[in-house]
Amino acid sequence: MAGPWQDVVRSAAAVEEAARVAVDAALLAGVLMRTEGEPNSSDVVNYAPFTLLPSAVPAVLFEQAYAVQQDFNLLVDAISQNKEFLERTLASTIKVDDFTAQLFRIHTQVLEEGLAQSVFLGINRSDYMFDTGLDGTPALKQIEINTIAASFGGLTSRTAAVHGQVLKVLGKTEEASRLLPNNPSKGLALGIVKAWELYGSPSAVVMFLVEEVQRNIFDQRCIENELWNRNIRVIRRRFRDVFEKGSLGDGRRLYVDGQEVAVVYYREGYVPKNYDQQNWEARLLLERSRAVKCPDIATQLAGTKKVQQEICRPGTLETLLPGRAEAVARIRATFTGLYSLDMGEEGDRIADMAIADPDRFVLKPQREGGGNNLYGEELRQVLERIRDSPERTSYILMDKIKPQPAVNYLLRAHSPLHPSECISELGIFGVYVRQGKEMVMNKAAGHLLRTKAIEHADGGVAAGVAVLDTPYLL
Repeated sequence: MAGPWQDVVRSAAAVEEAARVAVDAALLAGVLMRTEGEPNSSDVVNYAPFTLLPSAVPAVLFEQAYAVQQDFNLLVDAISQNKEFLERTLASTIKVDDFTAQLFRIHTQVLEEGLAQSVFLGINRSDYMFDTGLDGTPALKQIEINTIAASFGGLTSRTAAVHGQVLKVLGKTEEASRLLPNNPSKGLALGIVKAWELYGSPSAVVMFLVEEVQRNIFDQRCIENELWNRNIRVIRRRFRDVFEKGSLGDGRRLYVDGQEVAVVYYREGYVPKNYDQQNWEARLLLERSRAVKCPDIATQLAGTKKVQQEICRPGTLETLLPGRAEAVARIRATFTGLYSLDMGEEGDRIADMAIADPDRFVLKPQREGGGNNLYGEELRQVLERIRDSPERTSYILMDKIKPQPAVNYLLRAHSPLHPSECISELGIFGVYVRQGKEMVMNKAAGHLLRTKAIEHADGGVAAGVAVLDTPYLL
C-alpha cells in the first residue's frame, strides 16, 4: 500500500478487525447520518462514510492552506461589499442563469432599500487538492470557496478520534498521538456567538435555516449544541416556516413564530431546487431584515464560480485588497488556471482549446453542492453543443488538478470492504465577523479532509461520493 500504512495492511484479518473497531468507534463518537430510507427521522441512523485509515498530507501544504485562510476571509468580505465588482463580474452570467439572476435581483433590491443589517458573519470553507507537477512535487491548488452552508464542520470534529483508535488497534500508538486535534464546530459556533452578542438582544434566538430533507442533521447539531452550551437559544426552521410565520417589526427586526431572530445560519438555499416562489419571498424577507445573515446574499454571490474565475485575472486581487501585497501573493499562490467562456474572441479560443483537449480541463457551472462538474468526453460534448450560444457563459473552465492517488479503504454502511485507489481534498473552515467597517473576528476554524475513489471525478460526502478522512501530516 502506498503511504505510511503499507506495513500494517498486508494482513486481511488485521484490516477486517480494524474496520469493525472503526465502525463501532464512529457510532460511539457520533459520526452519524440519517438513512436514505428515513432522511427525516433519527429512529434509525448509521455512521457517516469515512476512511479506515488517515490519509497522508504534506505538512508544508497543510500549513500553507491554514496560513492563507484569513486572507481569503478578507477577500470574500471585500467582494461582498463591492457592488460594482459583483455587477460587472456577474453581468454575463445573470443573463443566462436564472438562479444567479434571482439572487442578484434580491441583492440589488436590498441595497436600494438600504441595509438594515450592520453585523456581518461569514462562515466559509476553502477547498484544495494537491496537484502533482511535472517533477512530482505536490502543490496546493484551490478548487473553490464555499460561502454558504459549508458542511461537515461538526462530524469532522469527531473523526480524528476514530482514526486514532484505529491506529492504536493496528499497533501505531505513536502515530495515533500525532493526529492533530480538530474542532471546527466550536470555531464556527464562536463566530455565531460573536455575531449574536453584537446584535445586542439577549432574548433573541439563532435560527438554523434547514432543508426539507435533513440526513446530515447531526453535523448541524454539533454546532447547535455549542450554542446551547452557552445558553443561546436555537430554533430550526425551513423557508416555508419563514414565509408562513415570519415578519419584520420595528427597525426591520426579524420575528419568526413571534421570536426575535438575531442570526440566520443558512444550511440550505444554495441550489435552485431549494426555491419555489414562496421560498424566494421568504429569502427576500430574511435579507431585508436587521438579523445577521450567514451568509448575506452578497456573500453568497461572492462564492460563485464566475467570481472565482474573475479574481484570477491580473490586477484584480490588488484592486480588491489594496495595500495587502503579502495577502495577495499568498492567495495567488493557490490558484490554478481558470478561464472565461464569455462571448467573444477570447471565449471562442478557450472553448476550442477545451474541445481539442478535454482531459486537461474541468467545466464548472454556477452551482454548489457537488456532482455538477463535467469532465472528459462529456465536457467536450457539452461545449460543442453550447459553443456558439450565450449558455456557455454560465460555466467557467478550470485546469484539471492531478493529485497522486494512494490506497485506502472506504467504509460505507452495507458495502464490502476492499482497497481503493483514492485522492483527497482538503478544506479549511474560515470564520469572520464584521461590525460596520470594523473586522472584529477573522480566523481559520479547523479543517475537513474528504477522500474518494479515483473513478469518481466529482462530488462530496453529501452527494454520496467522498467520505470523511483525517490528515496524517508528513
